[in-house]
Formats: sequence, structure tokens, C-alpha cells
Amino acid sequence: MAEHASALVERLKARFEEKQVSLKLQHGEATMEVPVDSWVEVARVLRDDSEFMFDTAVDLCGVDYLSYGDDEWDTDEVSNEGFSRGVEGQGPGRFDWASRPRKTGNARRFAVVLHLLSVARNQRVRVRTFCNDESLPIAPSLVSIWPGLNWFEREAFDLFGIVFEGHPDLRRILTDYGFVGHPFRKDFPLIGNVEVRYDEEKGRVVYEPVTSVEPRVLVPRVVREDSRYDQARAEAGK
Repeated sequence: MAEHASALVERLKARFEEKQVSLKLQHGEATMEVPVDSWVEVARVLRDDSEFMFDTAVDLCGVDYLSYGDDEWDTDEVSNEGFSRGVEGQGPGRFDWASRPRKTGNARRFAVVLHLLSVARNQRVRVRTFCNDESLPIAPSLVSIWPGLNWFEREAFDLFGIVFEGHPDLRRILTDYGFVGHPFRKDFPLIGNVEVRYDEEKGRVVYEPVTSVEPRVLVPRVVREDSRYDQARAEAGK
């Protein structure tokens, strides 16, 4: 499979050498990085060119690289239970992230990632583009090429705030229409902006400022080798 993907990378390089497309073999799959201005053109070639024939769009999603490469958790202390316990860090969505200095060279924040499948050739490719403007991320819609991406782009808009130009019906799809913000952005508050409850007197759901929601702490668990497992298996075999 690795040789198969590497051969695809070479063919893609030859086809798009004039389009400033970056190509590499990553995790056993051909990965392309395409300028946002060439997003639609490259996508159409990948679908229509008989050498590639990527007729199926498997997935499309947004990515926020705001804190990419930054460490947040302190897992130096190992517990006696065989795994490390993380402590709450100061990452995006927490209290002092706005004043924390950003790493240099990470100006590109919002990306759109597309996964394609060629059924005829049994090949896959991962395609990524970065939006030019962090304050208003915009990417061309690919719905005219793969109609099945309609709801995928709506989801990326809803959760990341990426605007897809040319989309036929770009509305929220998972959150309420009156929802404030985009919850998958790394700087979105982990406690949210509002809380929801049912008001019996008004007979409807009401939105109020957050007062009782505690910040979520996403504690990672790193499992390490533990001799107790071997001992338990040995005892079970007796």
C-alpha cells in the first residue's frame, strides 16, 4: 500500500507542478496542500482526469491550528495506577489564552481538509487548503463538484466559522440558529457563552448568561506498561 501511495504522489507532482501544490506521503496516504485560490480547479481535475478519477468525496472538515505545536498538559508525574494524570493547563478556551504569546510561523490558522476516494483505481488522497484571512476564513465551495459535501461544508461553517463561497444554503446544521460563536474554534470558551434551561412560567426554553457551568477539563490518559496485567492473565490461566 505504501508503494502504491508513493506512486500516486509522483503522478500528482507531475500533474500539478505549476500550481504551487505541496505533496508528500503522510501516514501511508498521499497528502496535498493546495492554495485556496486553486481549490476548485485542483478538485475538478482530481475528479475528472482519467489518471486520477477521484469520484467520491468521503469527508470534509475544518481544522483550527491556533494552538498547534503548543504543549498544554503537565504529565511528568506518574501515578501508582499505571498512567499519568494531566493537570489543567492554560490552553485555548481557558482564561489567559488571549494574552499568551503566539508561536512564530503559525500564521495560518483555519484549514479545510478533504478526503477523496477513487473507486475505479482503489486510491485515496488527502487534500488541504488554508484560508487566507484568520478573522474571516473563506474557502470556495466544492458542492458543485461533489454534491454530497453540502452538509459537510455546513458543519464546518457551523463549528469553525469557515465561510464557503458559492454554497447553495450555508446555514448552521448542528447548533441553534441563534447560537453565538463557533464551538470548535480553539479559543471558544470551554464553558460556553450561554446556558439553556426550560422556564415553566414562560413555557419555553430560555437562554441566560453562564452562571453555574464549571469549565470542562479534558484530562488525557496515557497508559503505560503495567506488570499487574501480566500477573492477572497468568493467574487466570491457572
